[in-house]
Formats: sequence, C-alpha cells, structure tokens
Amino acid sequence: MRMQLNGKVVDLPNDIQSVKELLHYLELANRTVVVEKNREILDLDKHGDVLLKDGDCLEIVQFVGGG
Repeated sequence: MRMQLNGKVVDLPNDIQSVKELLHYLELANRTVVVEKNREILDLDKHGDVLLKDGDCLEIVQFVGGG
C-alpha cells in the first residue's frame, strides 16, 4: 500500500489495514501521538476502527517532554 506519511511517500505492507496496526508497525503504539488522516484528526479510541487505503495522507505527531 502506498501513502503519504509525514510528507513522504512510503510503501507499507498490505497486511497493515488500520491506523492502530500502522502505529504498531512504526513502533509508536505505546507513545502519545496525534494522527491526522486526510486532514482529519482522529480520536485515539478510534485508531483500531479507522481503515487505511492506498493514497491516504497521514501525519503522525509525537509529543516530547523536556525543559
């Protein structure tokens, strides 16, 4: 599956079907992130329900603590 992820075109394995699966694949499942799919911010509790398709545009933002 080909999509745009954080401004770059990437090819992902076809077995990744949901945002939740993508976050596991990217090793971001246990981090605080905000996901935007096709210009719509997704609720955290919906990541497992939101399906991905070829051509989607995703932005994933991580929060980093510091001082």
